[in-house]
Amino acid sequence: MSGNPQDPLRDPRFFADPYPVYDRLREGSPVRRISTGSGGGHPAYLITGHAEAREAFTDARLSKDTARFFAGRPSDRNLHPAVSRTMLASDPPEHTRQRRVVTPLLAPGRVRELRPYLNRVVDDLMAGWRPGTQVDLVADLAVPLPVTVVCELLGVPESDRAMLAARSHDLFDATGTDRVDSASHRIGDYLTRLVDAAGDGRGDGPLHSLLSACEAGGLDRDETVSLAALLLVAGHETTTHFIGNAVLALLRHPDAFERLRRDPDLIPGALDELLRFDSPMSVATFRHSTQDTRVGGVDIPAGFPVLIAPGAANRDPAAFPEPHRLDLDRDAGGHLAFGHGIHRCPGATLARAEAEIALRALVTRFPEVSLAVPAESLVRRRTRLTRGLTALPLALARARSVPAPTP
Repeated sequence: MSGNPQDPLRDPRFFADPYPVYDRLREGSPVRRISTGSGGGHPAYLITGHAEAREAFTDARLSKDTARFFAGRPSDRNLHPAVSRTMLASDPPEHTRQRRVVTPLLAPGRVRELRPYLNRVVDDLMAGWRPGTQVDLVADLAVPLPVTVVCELLGVPESDRAMLAARSHDLFDATGTDRVDSASHRIGDYLTRLVDAAGDGRGDGPLHSLLSACEAGGLDRDETVSLAALLLVAGHETTTHFIGNAVLALLRHPDAFERLRRDPDLIPGALDELLRFDSPMSVATFRHSTQDTRVGGVDIPAGFPVLIAPGAANRDPAAFPEPHRLDLDRDAGGHLAFGHGIHRCPGATLARAEAEIALRALVTRFPEVSLAVPAESLVRRRTRLTRGLTALPLALARARSVPAPTP
């Protein structure tokens, strides 16, 4: 491979298309030691098999507590605590306590209540789309939809939303740590001010509901800010990529697009296969072995980073026959795009609802939509954690009447 052959997750071809890289790695072993980092000098274990990934996701010996791992180790990183010490970077009982607070906020019943609002947001975003013109699905829909929703839940003023979306985008950048660290402080400082301002007054808005839930759950001010940061970043970044990846996959498989156009009620059942086929989460967030561990028949010594790759697991032929084929009739419910176990994404139901409504609007209003540029010219984000497009230019051929929103 080109680039740095010691780190397969930094190869330029990995960012463009990770699946051949994942296939080669999995064929050698679904759990294998690799070298990571810009110099390839940091050993870690990468898990690319589906069964092995499920096993690792539920193994309590693989800790998410990054502070524990890096304690006493030299580091030149300068992440804001609100970003580096979220629920994602904790183990029970701390994780359990924070999860109890966030779960009701994103529960299926709450998401059902939000669906009329989600429909209105999509309607507003697509109001200016006209047949015979071009749009960028990423900039014009896939980014602003989840950003608008999560910022509404956090009570972020409209004037600040674009800034927060841009800084959240920077957090996943793989080109330099300074940019990531700077973005973390912009987000952390902003949310600290937002939480402090809301805490100084009384109100009944969305942020006050969140603050009340955090107080009832025993979360202190710093934990509340961290939870807000997690909702902001995780609440839109992967959903943006989910929508973009799904639309691109459908455009590259016209028969599948046509099926959904003819029967949009198939869209909810197609979401799992779209998530499996091109997962918005390529490599899950950091874990490390707290003791000697055996996963998939491979011994992982204590003290090593462990990288679980849902993107690879979702293309494991042992779990999904012909994994590189998009098949809307496939039972893909076992995909790992949202993770698995106690750290499974609590916002999965909301992400699915946003993607469903966006796809339904697209296939029904613009049934002859097509790529406005050659597919080979599309550019992917340079990050190993998530997989998404920087832009997705579409040509809108003609429009249809707008159907009534799904209740």
